[in-house]
Amino acid sequence: MAKGGPLTSLSLTAEDHAQLVAWSKRPKTAQGLAMRSRVVLLAAEGRSNTMIASQLSVTLHTVGKCRQRYLDLGLDGLVDEPLPGTSRKLSDQDVERVLALTLESTPADATHWSTRSLSKQTGLGRASIQRIWRAFSLAPHRSGTFKLSKDPPFLDMVVGFHTCE
Repeated sequence: MAKGGPLTSLSLTAEDHAQLVAWSKRPKTAQGLAMRSRVVLLAAEGRSNTMIASQLSVTLHTVGKCRQRYLDLGLDGLVDEPLPGTSRKLSDQDVERVLALTLESTPADATHWSTRSLSKQTGLGRASIQRIWRAFSLAPHRSGTFKLSKDPPFLDMVVGFHTCE
């Protein structure tokens, strides 16, 4: 005996069909999105949820959910939603400010920015500075070119070394 109510017919526009085929076959598509695309394509062919679940090795609940999300929201219903949790705290302006200071200036009392000094200058946390630097592969302390230190004892040492020759 069949369970549940009758299935709502699913018809696709040409644009939706083309997009679903692209998502299901493109190698760089997230696997969840590719699977949901296949579910909707098979449902549009008139296959039952049981047949789709069996063919794609997913549960009936998954097939029903994918079908309903497409009916309710269209293609947007198939795309992964943002995961719950804390929202992004760093704005694009904060990231841009950190990058500009790191790449275009030096602190008054040092040769390069440290996470502590840049944190004090920007008001952002040290971990935030570290994440930004890591994301953009920045390491100011590993400069490929020599930078003359502005530290007065270092300058005296360099001047003293130069006069000894």
